[in-house]
Amino acid sequence: MEKKPHKLSSWFFYRPRASGFIFFLFLLSLIGLIVSQRYQLFQENREREISNILDGVEQNIEQTLKNSYTVALTLALTVDNNGVPRNFDEVAKQLITSNPDLQAVQLVPNGVVKYIYPLKGNEKVLNLNLYKSPPRTILEAEKAIKSRKMYYQGPVKLTQGGVGVIGRLPLFINNKFWGFSAVVIKLEKLFKTAGIDNKKYKDYQFQFSKVNDLTHKEEFFLPSTRNFDSEQSKSINFPDGDWKLYVVNVNPYSSWLQLISAVLFGIGLTGLSSYLLTRLLKKQAQLQGTVSDQALRLIDTESKFKNIFDHAAIGIARINSKTGQVLEVNQYLCNFLGYTEEGLMSKKIKTIIYPDDLDEDRVLFKQLLSGKIRQSNTEKRYLKKDGKVIWGNVIITPLWNEGEEPSSHIVIVEDVTKRKQEEQILIASQQRIESLINTVDGIVWEGSPNDSTYTFTSKKVQDILGYTPKQFMNIPHFWFDHLHPDDKERVAAYIAKSTKEDKQRDFEYRMIAKDNSIVWIRDIVTIIREARQPVKLRGIMIDITNQKHAEEALNKSFQLVTEQNKRLLNFSYIVSHNLRSHSSNIQGISNLIESAKTEDDRNEMIQLLKTVANNLNETLFNLNNVINIQTSIDIIVEPLNLYDYIIKTLNTHNAQILQKEATVLNKVDEHIEIMFNRAYLESILLNLISNALRYSHPDRKPVITITCFEENGQLVLRMSDNGIGIDLKKYGDKMFGIYQTFNGNADARGFGLFISKNQVEAMGGKIEVESDLNKGTTFKIYFK
Repeated sequence: MEKKPHKLSSWFFYRPRASGFIFFLFLLSLIGLIVSQRYQLFQENREREISNILDGVEQNIEQTLKNSYTVALTLALTVDNNGVPRNFDEVAKQLITSNPDLQAVQLVPNGVVKYIYPLKGNEKVLNLNLYKSPPRTILEAEKAIKSRKMYYQGPVKLTQGGVGVIGRLPLFINNKFWGFSAVVIKLEKLFKTAGIDNKKYKDYQFQFSKVNDLTHKEEFFLPSTRNFDSEQSKSINFPDGDWKLYVVNVNPYSSWLQLISAVLFGIGLTGLSSYLLTRLLKKQAQLQGTVSDQALRLIDTESKFKNIFDHAAIGIARINSKTGQVLEVNQYLCNFLGYTEEGLMSKKIKTIIYPDDLDEDRVLFKQLLSGKIRQSNTEKRYLKKDGKVIWGNVIITPLWNEGEEPSSHIVIVEDVTKRKQEEQILIASQQRIESLINTVDGIVWEGSPNDSTYTFTSKKVQDILGYTPKQFMNIPHFWFDHLHPDDKERVAAYIAKSTKEDKQRDFEYRMIAKDNSIVWIRDIVTIIREARQPVKLRGIMIDITNQKHAEEALNKSFQLVTEQNKRLLNFSYIVSHNLRSHSSNIQGISNLIESAKTEDDRNEMIQLLKTVANNLNETLFNLNNVINIQTSIDIIVEPLNLYDYIIKTLNTHNAQILQKEATVLNKVDEHIEIMFNRAYLESILLNLISNALRYSHPDRKPVITITCFEENGQLVLRMSDNGIGIDLKKYGDKMFGIYQTFNGNADARGFGLFISKNQVEAMGGKIEVESDLNKGTTFKIYFK
C-alpha cells in the first residue's frame, strides 16, 4: 500500500513560492549571525596581532637593556677599591666590539665624564659635569643614585650630536657613591634593534613616549597624529627608563570592508538558494510522473536482462559472498562445468575450483571483501563433473556498494581451455629453443637496428661478460656504453657502413666486463630487412679473448725475435769489422817481431803488441756489454724518481763542474717518476752530462739545461748545452755508431752514445739529437 505524504511536507510541496520565501528569511537570519560572529572574530584577531607585536618589541627592548646593563656592570668592574679604573680602554674596546648597537661607554666619577670610549666623535662629552647640566639631566641621574639601579635618561639630545638614551649604573665603593658606569645608545639604533618601524606594518603604527618629570606632561618621540586611547590600541611600560610604547590600529574599518563582501555574497547566495528551492519544488511534481514511467521501463529492462542472462554465450553466476553458495547460474556455465542447473546451485563455488588454485582465489576474494579492489580478473582451473580439468578466464564483480556489508557477487567465466593448451605447447617449444640457444658457445642475441637495444639475449652473456640478460635488454644503450672506449668510434663507423651496404657484419671489438676485465668479442650479425629497410638484427657474440691473447703473445715473440735478429746481425757486422782490424794489427806486429834484427826492435814490437792486445780486450769487453743489453729480455724495471737520479749524477761530476765553472739548470719536477732500469738510467745520465762537460766551448763557460715535459702523451727528458756542437750534416748518420768520434778529443772512445742508444731502445724508448756547430747540442730521450 502506498504511504501517504505528511501534511506539513505536502503544504511545502504544493506552495513552492511561500516555501521559498520562508527559506529566504531563514538563510538571511543565519547569514546575519555568521557576519556578526565573523566581525567579532576580526576584532579579536586585531587585538591578538597588536599583543603579538608588542610582545616581540618588548622582548627586543628588554634584551637590549639587559645587554646594556651587562656592559655597564663589566665596565664598573674595571674600577678598583681605590676608585681607579684599570685597563679601561682595552675593556671598553672589547665591549663596543661585541655590542655594535652602543655609541659609547663612559665612566663618570663624581658626576664628571672622565673616561669615554671611543673618544673620536665624542670629544665634546669629555669632562662634562652632570650636575651643571639641565635640571632634567640632574633629576634623572639622581633617580639612578636613589634606586641604586641602572636608569636610562632620555630620549634626549646628546652633547656629541643626535638623539639617544643614556643608561647610568651608580657605583658605590665602601657604601659611598663613586660615580656612574654609563652606556650611550642612539635612539634610531634602539628603535631598529627593537623592531619599532612605522613602515613595517600596513595597519599598525608605533608611538614611544615618556612623562617629563618637570612638566609632568607626556612627550612623544615618533611622528603620529593617531589617537592612542582608541579601543584598537595597546601599550606597555618600561620602568628602567619610565618609557611607554603604544601600538595602534590605523585602519579600523578594514574589518567592515571584508565583511561587506561576505554580506553581499550571503544575500546573493540566499536569494539564489531560495530561487533554486522554488524551482526544485516545482520540478518535484514533474519527477513524480517521471518515476512512474521509469518503474515501468525498469520492469521491462529486468525482463530483457533475464533473457540475456539465460542465453549468454559466456558463463554467468550469482554467488552468496558470505557462504559461497551458488544462487543463480545460466545454461552456458552448466554446460561448461557438466552440471545441471539444480546440481550446480546445490554446490558451493570453492568445491568446483581446482585445489591448487584455491589459495590464490582466497587471497583475491579477501581483498574484494575488504574493499581493497572492486573487481578481479584472473585465469584459474575448474573441475568438471567428470573430473576433467578445464581453464576459465574469471571476472568477479561485487553487487554491494562501497561501505556496505558484502552480500553477493557476479562471476563471469570464459572458456580458455584450448588457448591454455596451445600456450603450454608454445611455452614448451620456447623452452626447448632457449635451452638449445643457451648451450651455444657464444651470446646469441636479437635486437633493433635503430637504437642499439636488445630484444633477446641468451644466458651465455652472464658467463662471458658477467652481466644478466635483463641488463642487456632493459637498459638503453647498455651494449654501446660498455664497449671499450678505444673501439667505440671504429665500431659505430663500421655499423653505419655495413647497414647501408646490406651485408652481413663480422667484426671484432673489445668490451668491458662486469669485473672491469677486457673481453675480446667476435660479433657475427645478420641484418633482417623488409622492403629493403633493416627491421631486425640477429647475431652471435663469440669470446675470442684467449685467441687474441695468443695472437698478441705470438706477435710480441715475432717482433722480439725480429728485433733480436736485427741487433745480432748489426752486432756481427761490428764484431767482424773490429776484430778484423785488431787481428790484422796483431798479424802485422807478429811479422815485424819475426823480422826484427835487434833485441830493441823486438822489445818495441812486443810493447806495441801488448797495446793492441789491451785494445782487443777492451773491445771484447765493450762488445760483451752490447750483447748484454741487446739480448736482455727480463730487464728489471721499477719506478724511479728522475730528479733524484739527476742530482746523484751531478754530484758524481761535481769536480768537473767546479773545474769548468759550469752552470747546471735542473728544471725537472721533483715528483716525476719513470718506469726504467736503475743501472741503465745511471749510465745514460752519466754519458750525457759527461759529454756536455767534456765537449764544452773553450770561449765560454758551460751551461747545461735539463728539463722534462710531456709530448703527445709521452714523457721526454731534454738535455741542452752550449758546447762546441756537432756537424749533423756531416756526421748525423754516424752519431750513435760504435767507436765514432767527431771532435778529435784524445779521450774520446766513441762508445758512450752507442751504449746509451742501445739502453734507451732496450727499454722501449728512443733518443734524438739536435746540434749546431759552435752553438750547442740537445739530446731528447723519449721514455716508453
